[in-house]
Amino acid sequence: MKLMTDPGGSVTLHMKATPKQVWDLVSDVTRIGEFSPETFEAEWTRGSTGPEEGATFRGHVKRNGVGPTYWTPCKVTACVPEQQFEFAVMLGGPANHWGYLLTPENHGTSVTEYFRLTPTLPMRAYWTLLGRLRGRTNERGMRTTLERIKKVVEA
Repeated sequence: MKLMTDPGGSVTLHMKATPKQVWDLVSDVTRIGEFSPETFEAEWTRGSTGPEEGATFRGHVKRNGVGPTYWTPCKVTACVPEQQFEFAVMLGGPANHWGYLLTPENHGTSVTEYFRLTPTLPMRAYWTLLGRLRGRTNERGMRTTLERIKKVVEA
């Protein structure tokens, strides 16, 4: 499923759980380290304490699971309880967006994790040079993240 025309991608996985059960996991950034193969911890910043549009947090990333390791500032850009949680990675302005779409389906929830690059010239150049490789890495990472969420939410 292609969610946007800008460079990016998505992975969808069905979970035997309610949208609320999934929402409680994907919108709590302090739990990201349980699920993501690259971001091993995150914390709310600037007085933010939970998911709401405009809330800020920072994620501690180990690129490709091996390094380098760094903190990235993030800002919640979409927050519709039990439907969508999205945030932008901020590098001056938004560099890319990551998010989750939750769709009730077949006595459970189809969960789509997606990313898209902000269509700036530097990001388009990056995607042209490294997009295929990074896209595959992101797809593997999203699949791993969703499988880990599924394991927790279905337990």
